Amino acid sequence: MSDSTTPSTSPVAVEAWFDLQCSDCFRALDDVRALREKYGERIDVQLRHFPLEKHKHAYAAAQAAEEAAEQGKGWPYAEALLARTTELGDRGEPVLLDVASELGLDAEEFDTALIDGRHLLTVDADQAEGKAIKVTGTPTYVVGGERLDGGKSQDGLRERVEAIVDRLLVG
Repeated sequence: MSDSTTPSTSPVAVEAWFDLQCSDCFRALDDVRALREKYGERIDVQLRHFPLEKHKHAYAAAQAAEEAAEQGKGWPYAEALLARTTELGDRGEPVLLDVASELGLDAEEFDTALIDGRHLLTVDADQAEGKAIKVTGTPTYVVGGERLDGGKSQDGLRERVEAIVDRLLVG
């Protein structure tokens, strides 16, 4: 899921591999916002789904984020949901519908999408690709083919992403 609704003309893609029930991914949003602020249209931040088995509702949350993207609010939905990781863990899928309603999305369509599984293939494809490139935890970033694992520590992660982006923009 990309930042924009139009095909990207950005020279640099920043893939953010997130689990939407992960509190570390919520903290990583500050880095994503800072990257958007610094680089604007020169980067395309792409949300890639890597729901972890330890998070019971992360797989459904990834599907819900894809439905939000279909309805034009993918990143706002992901950010709102990440702000409620504890509540998602406690209450489960009703939180997915609550967030959709709060953002003015069609919650009934969300419910239908979760039941009919229309976004399963997208989430499964992301997860398979993540495993293939050795994503093991979240957040993980892939920039210019380089994988930066923030699952263990986010210290200095944004600076490492910026160094790669700067190099790619110059080269």
